[in-house]
Amino acid sequence: MNNKREVFVSVDVEAAGPIPGEFSLLSIGACSVYQPEKTFACELKPTSQNFDPKALEVSGLSLDELARGGLAPADGMQAFADWLSTITGRNETPVFVGFNAPFDWSFVNYYFHRFCGRNPFGFTALDIKALYMGATGCRWVDTRSSKIAERLKPVLTGTHDALRDALYQAEIFRLIRSELVGRN
Repeated sequence: MNNKREVFVSVDVEAAGPIPGEFSLLSIGACSVYQPEKTFACELKPTSQNFDPKALEVSGLSLDELARGGLAPADGMQAFADWLSTITGRNETPVFVGFNAPFDWSFVNYYFHRFCGRNPFGFTALDIKALYMGATGCRWVDTRSSKIAERLKPVLTGTHDALRDALYQAEIFRLIRSELVGRN
């Protein structure tokens, strides 16, 4: 039985396309859900020139600029792992929290394994959309961030900047747990 305290970590990524391996992870933003002043952000050099034009349009990122100024993926992922170790103690474990976690998780998991040999989050992720659906009984189509924001009235908004979106997601997660689930 694992008695480690869980440290919820909101993670958002921007990527060059829909799947890891063929498309690059371009930026990572993360924050401790309950201590959102503890943040991490980095931009990564692309691993290929493959891209979906809509993905780059949404993020505003440039493969050429990232090739010049981004971190090598191994360095970025090691920095992320090192940051995670600073917000979790010996008897704590990080829990990946994402809005549409399957997308963000797939890139983070792939990059951690490819460049660091292991994923500090283990093999699971907590999806905010699914949590909201379970807490409210709504339909899946009603788990869009705009619909959730209508109900919960967060202060922050999503911007497609990985760190700002991680902070926004953390606020949404806290609101769901405090207002709908009755927990902190």
